[in-house]
Amino acid sequence: MSLAETGRVGPATIICAIRMMAERVKSKRAESTGVALRVRDLGLTDYRTVFEAMRSFTEARDANSTDEIWLTEHEAVFTQGQAGKPENLLAPGGIPVVATDRGGQVTYHGPGQIVAYTMFDVDRMGIGVRALVGGIEGAMIAVLRDWNIEAEARGDARGVYAQGRKIGALGLRIRHGCAYHGLALNVAMDLEPFSRINPCGLVGMDVTQVSDLGGPRSLDVGRTALARELALRFGFDPSAAYPGRWVRDVAVEPTPLH
Repeated sequence: MSLAETGRVGPATIICAIRMMAERVKSKRAESTGVALRVRDLGLTDYRTVFEAMRSFTEARDANSTDEIWLTEHEAVFTQGQAGKPENLLAPGGIPVVATDRGGQVTYHGPGQIVAYTMFDVDRMGIGVRALVGGIEGAMIAVLRDWNIEAEARGDARGVYAQGRKIGALGLRIRHGCAYHGLALNVAMDLEPFSRINPCGLVGMDVTQVSDLGGPRSLDVGRTALARELALRFGFDPSAAYPGRWVRDVAVEPTPLH
């Protein structure tokens, strides 16, 4: 005799329970599948050191190298992209200015900002620059919306904006089919240095940050959310985004897929 026939449980309840069980199995299966990914948490770093490490990593990797996300905060620095114009540096003062090989104009990095470098083999992933940029912007937007912060991307000026102000920036370089550089999300930082530049070359552009819009001040919360969202959007194993699996040093050389 079935449970339904005993009168204790109706057929609708059984069907609902089966569907819920199937969803749990599907969810667990999704958590354990996906392309291999390594996440590194570098802590507070000097920009030049990490920039050189990114370039060395990209030069050394091959078709079998594991893709990585590098999470960091930088000591105060202005970085000037390849298309950067000197007139967008208004009054840098004592903050160093570093020329870099990413796309875009000038931006500021400092403590309280999450930087995530996406060290992805885009040729192997089968995506172009537009899809990579859209995925990175989409990851920031999704994380912000989870914190009840409405945000959007703009077609005329790459990055993420909340209430008309810039909250997230990105800049990339593709070399030998592999991407490096990545995104910067303002969380709980001193925003004053942005007034010394035209952020990303945008004259009069105001900036904002997560903590000023009601979101969490914790960079640990933000790093975890961003790593997971990036992993999901680009088809990586999302379990790699859990902090317990992060590596705590700069990559000396790429590691093979496994």
